[in-house]
Amino acid sequence: MDHLFYAPDIAINPELPEEESQHCIRVLRLKEGDEITITDGKGHLYLAVLKEAHHKHCHIDITKKWKQEPLWDFYIHIAIAPTKNIDRIEWFVEKATEIGINEITCLRCRYSERREIKLQRLHKIAINAMKQSQKTILPKINEMIDFQDFITTDFEGVKLFGHCQENQKHLIKDIYKPGQNALLLIGPEGDFSDKEINDASAAGFYPVSLGKSRLRTETAALVACHTIHVLNQ
Repeated sequence: MDHLFYAPDIAINPELPEEESQHCIRVLRLKEGDEITITDGKGHLYLAVLKEAHHKHCHIDITKKWKQEPLWDFYIHIAIAPTKNIDRIEWFVEKATEIGINEITCLRCRYSERREIKLQRLHKIAINAMKQSQKTILPKINEMIDFQDFITTDFEGVKLFGHCQENQKHLIKDIYKPGQNALLLIGPEGDFSDKEINDASAAGFYPVSLGKSRLRTETAALVACHTIHVLNQ
C-alpha cells in the first residue's frame, strides 16, 4: 500500500470524506480510474477504483474487501493525565498509534496541569498515524474524565498504574501475562496524589515500575504501551 485512505463509513457510503478527497485529488493528483486502498479504522481494507474524482467528494467503486491480519491479539488501553504542553500528548497519541493501541483516555487528576483537551485534534493525529504506519485499527480516544470516575469503570483484563513514590511496585512482566488485555494509568508531572494511589490500589490496579529513570508523563505512557507489546512477542 503506497497510500492508505480513511473512510469510517465506507461499507455503507462509497465515498471518501472531504479531507481525504482533497488529499487524493489535490496532493496525490489521482484521477478517475485510479486504484486506491481504504481502511474503515475497524480492521478492514478495501480496494477501490475512483469513479468520480472531486476534491470534496470522491465517489468510488469497491472491488475487494478483506480483513487485515491482526497485528496484536490483545486490547491495550492507556489512561493518561495530559501535560500542560499539549504537543507532548499529541506526540504520545501519534507514537502509540504507530506502535499499536486500542483506546486512550485523558484523566483529570488532583495535580493535573491541563483540565481540557481538543478531542478532534487528537483524533486527527491518530488517523494520520494509523495511515502512515499502514494499520487498520484506529484507537478510540475518549473525552477527559475525572480520575475517581474512571477507576470505577469495568475492564476485562489486568489493571496497572505507575507512580513515582518509593512504595513497593512490581515489574510489569511479573504482573502481566501475554495475551491479557491491559489498562494502564499514567499520572501527571506532579504524580498521582496519595489518595489517588490508595484509591487505584483499592480499585484493583497494581502499582508497577517503568524502570529506574524518572520519565516524563508521555514517555512513561509510551514505554508502558511498548512494554506490553514486547511481552507479547
